[in-house]
Amino acid sequence: MKKYTQIQDISNLSETIKEAILLKMNPFEYENLGKRKTLVMLFFNSSLRTRLSTEKAAKNLGMEVMSLNVNDAWNLEFEDGTIMNANTSEHVKEAAKVISQYADIIAVRAFPGLVDKEKDASEYILKSFEKYATVPVVNMESATAHPLQALADAITISELAEKPKPKVVLSWAPHPKALPQAVANSFVEMMQELDMDLTITHPEGYELNPEITKNTPINYNQEEALKDADFVYVKNWSSYNDYGQVLNKDRNWMMTKEKLGHAKFMHCLPVRRNVVVEDAVLDSEQSVVMHEANNRTYAAQIVLKEILESL
Repeated sequence: MKKYTQIQDISNLSETIKEAILLKMNPFEYENLGKRKTLVMLFFNSSLRTRLSTEKAAKNLGMEVMSLNVNDAWNLEFEDGTIMNANTSEHVKEAAKVISQYADIIAVRAFPGLVDKEKDASEYILKSFEKYATVPVVNMESATAHPLQALADAITISELAEKPKPKVVLSWAPHPKALPQAVANSFVEMMQELDMDLTITHPEGYELNPEITKNTPINYNQEEALKDADFVYVKNWSSYNDYGQVLNKDRNWMMTKEKLGHAKFMHCLPVRRNVVVEDAVLDSEQSVVMHEANNRTYAAQIVLKEILESL
């Protein structure tokens, strides 16, 4: 693996998932692989699970880790030909090349602005580092994708599935803030790669990018969509068509124990209790969110391992 900025960078998904599960059983098996190698993590936005799990994964492989909250340091310029006489003090061309001298792998986390669809879709921050860095780049969540989370989700379902092709439902849920589509996008793409029995359910107006959902069934009736589900992945996202807008805060879309049925409950976290999902679900044995969060380490570790092996 030369980089991990999108799910398609994994050449053999089923094999990668199997190897991640084996790593989980013996996380220090390759503790010398990253010896004298450095991971630099750049955060344009805050992080809890991604920061800690990726650092833990790197250290399990023997790597040194440096983290930088980029916007606390300075504002980077990404436009070419800009006269930098405003609030930006360094261009990504120099920054990416300098950081590459300190790092063997660079990991980047940068959220969308949710104002300019075209700008967000261009993935200008992530792609700028891909373009100008001279070492591999890992996506720790970008404007449109969260491939590390999606890999952890795939590992979780693979471990817990009780049938070869489980029914998986991605359900929208209400939230007071406008949130990105990144997690939902990558989850859909990952489930398509695994050929799951996937259904998406959300209120009208919350359709994701059709280039991502493709032929995946969409059901606007949540309870109907949830029937006989084995896994229910709940996530809020803002409108894609009315870009970044919150069109609906209908509390009836909150996940409840009654609607969940016998399915296992998944969520990437953080989650707003009794807004996105009721306590009775989160605190039940059907909730696998802690299992899922734990797998964030092994998703990151298998990615870093495969990149280190290609250096």
